[in-house]
Amino acid sequence: MELSYQEKLTLIKLAELKRAKVEELVKESGLEQVAVMRALLGLQAKGLAKLHERSEGVVKLTETGKKYAQIGLPEWRALRVLREKGKVTLDDLKDVLSEGELKPIVGLLRRESWANVRKEKGKLVLEITEKGREASERPIDKALKLLAERGEVPVKEIEKLVPVNELKRRKIGEEDTITEREAEITEEGEELVKKGLELKKEVSVLTPELIKSGKWREVEFRKFDIKAPVRRIYPGKKQPYRAFLDKIRKRLIEMGFIEMTAESLIETQFWNFDALFQPQNHPAREWTDTYQLKYPKSGHLPEEELVARVKAAHEHGGNTGSRGWGYVWSPERAMLLMPRAHATALSGRQLAKGVEIPGKYFAIQRVFRPDVLDRTHLIEFNQVDGFVVGEELNFRHLLGILKRFAVEIAGAKKVKFLPDYYPFTEPSVQMSAYHPELGWVEFGGAGIFREEMTKALGIDAPVIAWGIGIDRLAMFKLGIDDIRYLFSYDLRWLREARLVW
Repeated sequence: MELSYQEKLTLIKLAELKRAKVEELVKESGLEQVAVMRALLGLQAKGLAKLHERSEGVVKLTETGKKYAQIGLPEWRALRVLREKGKVTLDDLKDVLSEGELKPIVGLLRRESWANVRKEKGKLVLEITEKGREASERPIDKALKLLAERGEVPVKEIEKLVPVNELKRRKIGEEDTITEREAEITEEGEELVKKGLELKKEVSVLTPELIKSGKWREVEFRKFDIKAPVRRIYPGKKQPYRAFLDKIRKRLIEMGFIEMTAESLIETQFWNFDALFQPQNHPAREWTDTYQLKYPKSGHLPEEELVARVKAAHEHGGNTGSRGWGYVWSPERAMLLMPRAHATALSGRQLAKGVEIPGKYFAIQRVFRPDVLDRTHLIEFNQVDGFVVGEELNFRHLLGILKRFAVEIAGAKKVKFLPDYYPFTEPSVQMSAYHPELGWVEFGGAGIFREEMTKALGIDAPVIAWGIGIDRLAMFKLGIDDIRYLFSYDLRWLREARLVW
């Protein structure tokens, strides 16, 4: 039978004592208490010792109780003043009682029948009674004295004087549980000790000094159970959703996309809607579908030539052969400021700034929309927006990119496309993926940017584009069924969440 050094030493000392408290074994062996307990549990598992435990409820003084043990309970301090003056008001007791003790003192004195209470000139007056003059030590006073002398007293003993709940109610005492452990050697343990146990110094590391000196022959190396459960350690790491966004960004850059960045979360309606060929009377531009700034209310439009091309596209189609939307375009409406409603606003800015043809661009940006919070909707969320520009692009290229996004990046098993409508794309498509808990979840929309938009922004080549709710993709990768968990303070989830790629 293999025993560790601590087990051997503990068993030898236990054989001398036959039966001993853990504290005695700690003293006799010179080991730490945790080492003795670990050794006893090992010896018990091997049938060489028995461990007996006895738990008992005790009462201890609280900080308030310790104070009262020194200066006396509030009713006794008040009674001393009453015995001296015979009749007092609450103001007369302020020198001996704290503000917190003044409030219940009237009830305490009346309950003990130590004082009569009446009102005189709008003030409460306490007058000592005969019982108050003759008052002597009560059970609660004896309990307080006993606790002050012994530190902790068994509940059963205290209950003979006063209910523990009374001490707890007055914040004098609190309950605790003490556990007493005793170890007893078994016959098998005694037999093993009689046969002789060789005690060698135990080490856990083979050092160069041990090898050079040859002392490694005189020591016993500690055995480690690599399968034994250990306390789990949670090292510092990125917030799971932040790590997901960084991974998406890295994947897109590896695929050759150029990232578009924004200086602000606030956009003019020009970049959020007008530059994307979304008419000014579109319902999505109303307060029910977008947020608007109260102050400052308006911003600035870009260069006049660009504004003129966008205005022409809206009013009559510009140089595209389209009839446009057929209304009088308002620059004042286009200057209104708003929190960005979709990351497509960055696509418009990038196209106007100029792009490489062929070229691939993306943005991961915060967007804001009024909505009802639930398992799949937020009012503030992230969106990954992107577009590819090239002479030979068509709708099939777009569907291929979207499917790759859903399957390879989101990990969706099933993907489907449905016809849809957006003011700035034609044809347009909606993409959904299947979530095992939520069923079919819509991720976003896509399509080919209309010429009324691209030509007004100075681009004369096909542009396929998409806007995807990246938060919903994260639900797949993080294995959650509630989108609000992405921003959760749940420490357990933050520690254990794992990205699956």
